[in-house]
Amino acid sequence: MAGYTARQVGAPNTLDYRVFIEKDGVPVSAFHDVPLFANEENNVFNMIVEIPRWTNAKLEISKEDAYNPIKQDTKKGKLRFVRNCFPHKGYIWNYGAFPQTWEDPNQQHPETKAKGDNDPIDVIEIGEQVGYTGQIKQVKILGVMALLDEGETDWKVIAIDVNDPLAPKLNDIEDVEKQLPGLIRATNEWFRIYKIPDGKPENVFAFSGEAKNKKYATDVVLETHEAWKGLISGASDKKDISTTNISCEDSADKVDAEHANSNVPAADVQPAAPIDPSVDKWFFISAHSL
Repeated sequence: MAGYTARQVGAPNTLDYRVFIEKDGVPVSAFHDVPLFANEENNVFNMIVEIPRWTNAKLEISKEDAYNPIKQDTKKGKLRFVRNCFPHKGYIWNYGAFPQTWEDPNQQHPETKAKGDNDPIDVIEIGEQVGYTGQIKQVKILGVMALLDEGETDWKVIAIDVNDPLAPKLNDIEDVEKQLPGLIRATNEWFRIYKIPDGKPENVFAFSGEAKNKKYATDVVLETHEAWKGLISGASDKKDISTTNISCEDSADKVDAEHANSNVPAADVQPAAPIDPSVDKWFFISAHSL
C-alpha cells in the first residue's frame, strides 16, 4: 500500500526481533493506524502479513507493545515455531491479520457459542506470491472458518491478493475449490493437526469445519471492526492492550509523529539467526489420531 513500509529491528529468529509498520518513514501502529479498508466501495481490505508461506516462525502483531510491532511468539521464554505435519511445510499460505479489528473476549458469538480470542482477526491469503513479514497486501475476502481454540472463537478469514492472477476468478468460497482444488480441505487439516506434535489434542471447528461464504465472512470482519472501534475509543476495557496510535481521532492515546520517531528504534536489519534443526523435522500424524 502506498506509503507503508516495514521497519526491521534485529535478527529474525531471536527474542529481540521486531518489525514495525511505518508510513512515509514515521512509525505507526500495525493494529490501529493501518486502515482496514484499502477501498471500501469495492470491498478491498488491507491485510498485514505476519508469516510468509512455507515458514515456521510463529510471528504475530504484539498487542501489548507500543505501536504493536510484529514479533515472534514465545512460550516459557522460548521462541515458538509450528511443526511440519506431513505433507505440509510450515504455514501453507501467507498468514496475517486485518488491522483495526478485534475479536472481543467479552462477547460470545451467537453461533460459535464462544467468546473472541482478544486478537486482531486472522487472515490466510491463498495467492501464488510468497509475502514478507510486515507487507501490507490488498485482498478480497472469500470465506471464513471458525476454529475453536481453547474455548475461544478464532476466526480464519480466507482471502486472495487482488493482484493475484487468479483473483478475477475467485469471488466466493465455492470458487476456491474450483480453481484451487484441495486447498480448503488442506487448510482444515492443517489447523486440526498442527498442535498434535507438541502434545496437544486435535483442534476443533465450529460449523463442522465448513468454510462459510464471502458474505458471512465479511459480516464477521465488520463485526470485529466495530469491536475495535470500542477498544480504541475506550468504550471497551483494553486491559493490557496498547492503543498508542498517531491517527485515531477519538482515541485518548493518540500521539504525534515526534513521539513515534523518538520511541521506536531505528531500522537495524540483521541476518536471521540459525534455527534449531528440530524445526525442520517432519511429523507424520496417523489417521487414527485424527
